[in-house]
Amino acid sequence: MGAILRGIGVHVPENILTNADLERMVETSDEWIKTRTGIQERHILPKDSPLKASDLGASAALAALKKAGVTPEQVGGIIACAVVPDKQFPATACLIQEKIGAKNAFAFDITAACAGFVYGVNLAAQMIDSGQCEHVLVIGAEALSRAVDWTDRNTCILFGDAGAAAVISKGPADRGVMRSILRSDGAHADILFLDNVGNEKANMRMDGKQVFKLAVSEVSKVVLDVLALEGWKTSDLDLLVMHQANVRILNAIAEKLELPEDKVMVNVNRYGNTSSASIPLALYEAEQAGRLKPGMRIALAAVGGGMSWGCNLLRW
Repeated sequence: MGAILRGIGVHVPENILTNADLERMVETSDEWIKTRTGIQERHILPKDSPLKASDLGASAALAALKKAGVTPEQVGGIIACAVVPDKQFPATACLIQEKIGAKNAFAFDITAACAGFVYGVNLAAQMIDSGQCEHVLVIGAEALSRAVDWTDRNTCILFGDAGAAAVISKGPADRGVMRSILRSDGAHADILFLDNVGNEKANMRMDGKQVFKLAVSEVSKVVLDVLALEGWKTSDLDLLVMHQANVRILNAIAEKLELPEDKVMVNVNRYGNTSSASIPLALYEAEQAGRLKPGMRIALAAVGGGMSWGCNLLRW
């Protein structure tokens, strides 16, 4: 059997923080931000909002289930990714399970930061292939603004909040997730991290140059490696959907893979870096725009703190 992405749902906060807004908060400019990141605006939870990561994830999950025609009771498993979870424990996935009424699902979180969705898709596909589940929810639930240092212009310009979810279901063997490769290297743990969980002063820290270097080299390599295992070439890809971290990273990877602009999904300009929610959010927008057709060959690729990275190949 195969594991297909049967439905995608998103929840993005209505509140928009533009580059012009950031100019009034920190020493930066619209031109500086766009030149270095490609980001023009990002959606942010208001400071007084009671919403948390699990709320964004639950709303996205319900939208994905409705699109897939699957009831919460039919869900066998929930895999959630949250850089800034509601609580250290229990798992954000458990909180989402309760909020959506998926009473028959097991639920757990994975910690792979921005690579979380790619890791989750791999796990969900294996669960379905083994016969353990018929439907698995993979959710990126990200309230990143709650861990941003708004005085650090190197990081505060990057991140946005979003929830995005995919229902992965049993399907025909010639569709869905065809193959995945996951990789990590803890030697680079100090170039991107969120320290001191539970400390109100804890903020994300990043060595942008080192992240850029590793992302471009390793994501390009893992895409090529997984394509080779499947017997595909880069020219066989119809669309590459990468973690939306920074437009310079996206462009550099596309250049190394010799992929034209129309084969690379980009929406980081409007949402910023939404960590594990970024790939399903980009997939959702690609589908809405008619860029995903049955039979298309799709690659999902991401890199995140750990450092961790990976790639899923899909037949849509």
